[in-house]
Amino acid sequence: MSMNNSINVSGLLRFITAGSVDDGKSTLIGRMLYDSKNLQVDQLTAVEASSKKRGMKEVDLSLITDGLLAEREQGITIDVAYRYFATPARKFIVGDSPGHLQYTRNMVTAASSADLAIVLIDAESGVKPQTRRHLYLVHWVGVSHVLFAVNKMDKVGFSEDVYQKIERECVELAQSIGYSKIHSMPVSALDGDNITSRGDRLSWYEGPTLLEYLEQAPTVQDFSHLPFRFSVQRVMRLNRQNIQVNSGFDGADLRGYQGLVVSGEVSVGDEVVISPGGHRAKIKSILGASRRFIDSALPQESVTLFLDQDYDVSRGTLFTDVNNPMLSSNEFNAELCWFDEAPLDLSRTYLMKQMSKATRVRLEAINELVNVETLERTANHLSMCMNDIGQVSLKTQTALSFDSFKSNQGTGAFILIDEVSNRTVAAGTIQ
Repeated sequence: MSMNNSINVSGLLRFITAGSVDDGKSTLIGRMLYDSKNLQVDQLTAVEASSKKRGMKEVDLSLITDGLLAEREQGITIDVAYRYFATPARKFIVGDSPGHLQYTRNMVTAASSADLAIVLIDAESGVKPQTRRHLYLVHWVGVSHVLFAVNKMDKVGFSEDVYQKIERECVELAQSIGYSKIHSMPVSALDGDNITSRGDRLSWYEGPTLLEYLEQAPTVQDFSHLPFRFSVQRVMRLNRQNIQVNSGFDGADLRGYQGLVVSGEVSVGDEVVISPGGHRAKIKSILGASRRFIDSALPQESVTLFLDQDYDVSRGTLFTDVNNPMLSSNEFNAELCWFDEAPLDLSRTYLMKQMSKATRVRLEAINELVNVETLERTANHLSMCMNDIGQVSLKTQTALSFDSFKSNQGTGAFILIDEVSNRTVAAGTIQ
């Protein structure tokens, strides 16, 4: 999960579609790719063949993002399909996430790296329970920018009154969850109205088309103002003959720590804290992805760091800002979304994965569960079932270094894994 911090209106935009089953998520993306001429000939040929096989006279644009044969045969999206496309104004990565209840985990995975979520609403049926669930979850994983697309306007005669009624319901729902800036627009993904071109059946709508909106939507890419956090993924000795060493590197020991700069920046000469342990060390050298030594590393860069002394460092160790240390404890509270069909069992342990660190964890208590329909929280629960969301208390086998998810999503998020089946059973955010 990535932290949404500062706003930029240029560069790559990552967005997802969310919403209930059959609200038109796949068709909307397919229409956008088709009308913006971002489809290869072989892609279009395959979709045309699948459409004919299903007995359809016209091309089923929803099949464009359904890359799995099983999806095309069933006519439903069962996995997140990522597509890259571009216009003269911008580049995009879009994730088409499933609407079915049993695939909620897929939607959460897609949303965790998105700058924006398009929440589709069926103009005929309005807001559904899964719409509420998806909106709650995209807010939970930190997507601060949401656009409501009221789809299938062709089914309601492009009625402005129908649109405005649904828009009011969406605004009320979004505000109750915590959104302050709310945007919406009417569309018809099937016919293409207001997707890449306005059409003449929505003359009462004065806003941008969907593609125009996305070309100007803000992205969130700057992690630099957050405290420095580096997650060690691998410890290794480098072969000096395979890298280009600058004249400033005089160390004979090339024991380096490879990993990701989760947030903040780091430069040669900076002092950092090694967590756990609390030892202080100085950055002696930084090896970049190009196998050249560099002076500094930026957020989200994968680099190799060299320290001025040898320390007990292994996979899962964190290097942090000396002036902004991380919290460290083996007990904490978190908000959890349970993904697995098998309910949460308080009597057993699970494997907790936070960044590159893994440790066993036991859930001590379920403090409360959230009713997605009413947003009310109720206490005294002994288990969590699939797609339940609630606050829990956890105790890890070893102490964990972390930030709250609110202050740094990169270090405040985790997943739980069933040690027997190796399935991801839950995702959580540390409070």
